[in-house]
Amino acid sequence: MSLFSSRTDWPFSSNPISQQLRLFQEQGTPIIDLTCSNPTQCGFSYPVMAVLQAFQNEQNLSYQPDARGMLRAREAVCRYYAERGVQVSPQNIFLTASTSEAYSLLFRLLVDIGEEVVFPKPSYPLFEFLAGLNDIEWKTYPLAYDGAWKLDRQRFREVLRPSCKAVIIVNPNNPTGSCLDQEEVSFIESLCAVEDRAIICDEVFLDYPLDPGSSIRSLAAGSGCLTFVLGGLSKAVGLPQMKLSWIVVSGPASKVEEANRRMEMICDTYLSVNTPAQNALSFWLRESEGLRQEILGRLRKNYSVLTSLDPCGIARLRAQGGWYAVLELPPGICEEEFSLSLLKEEKVYTHPGYFFDFESEPFLVVSLLPPENAFRSGIEAIGRHVERVG
Repeated sequence: MSLFSSRTDWPFSSNPISQQLRLFQEQGTPIIDLTCSNPTQCGFSYPVMAVLQAFQNEQNLSYQPDARGMLRAREAVCRYYAERGVQVSPQNIFLTASTSEAYSLLFRLLVDIGEEVVFPKPSYPLFEFLAGLNDIEWKTYPLAYDGAWKLDRQRFREVLRPSCKAVIIVNPNNPTGSCLDQEEVSFIESLCAVEDRAIICDEVFLDYPLDPGSSIRSLAAGSGCLTFVLGGLSKAVGLPQMKLSWIVVSGPASKVEEANRRMEMICDTYLSVNTPAQNALSFWLRESEGLRQEILGRLRKNYSVLTSLDPCGIARLRAQGGWYAVLELPPGICEEEFSLSLLKEEKVYTHPGYFFDFESEPFLVVSLLPPENAFRSGIEAIGRHVERVG
């Protein structure tokens, strides 16, 4: 009998790309990291005094726990959504330390052992680990690309077995940058309402539409089925280290009431959100608009740089929002071999598509966060490398 649980029986061996990256790090070899998703490492102009000033609050020395989170912090979340045209009640908001924790709490709320949750594909690899740690089965539904990302409705229907308890939507998606349109959302909502399933909608990239003339619609306004919308400081304020996220509950009143009653008990068991972050939330959300606009401006500029790859036979797949972009390499290239040789020869680090469970290849995933000069240099290196290996 093993001392350790089977849920932590992960493969710990690293892939060749990670091994080469670690070697360069140990040698101190400079690289261009086109995977960086940490805004605090990307040279943005943070309002330093405004961020730190929020900690100079005597109320931080007093502890008054609330299972949902402090009322004034939840009211700050309400104002955040009101500024985006959505009205929510503080009674339907729960604060958590991270979006990952929010997923875990919701899985505990909704899913028994052996029951299923379905995730989009391609998507962030974290989901597989969260599913395993919470003893749930997981399936995927595909997003198909034909000039734009679309929900494959037939395959979505097929994956919704009776044992499925919740559907995950990531809007905008990581890494495709795609958003479901209103018809697709209504289609998912109708299927979930009929079979009494919940929707968990991850909207952490809500504030970052790549098209200057568009905005991203939040599901926090509610629907015909029980819905949980996730957001947080990591993306909305560019402060992942402050560890505060939220869940907004909406849907039929009776289901919302029952979900809130159960969620309050779960959250009261953990009380994970620290007091200083809750006290600072309103101030940070208010003072961070300039930073959000700086991040958004860089995302859009870097995204536009990708069109320079067209003559090299590399296609920039259409993205609507978020911090990432997907590049389709010319046919016949092995994406893992390309990423590895790109790192070795050009000192440019990217992610091959299989990291995100793409159904075919060859794709590369790049972050749009790096400083513009470094990003442009990395993209030019990708173009050179395609010409060399192609």
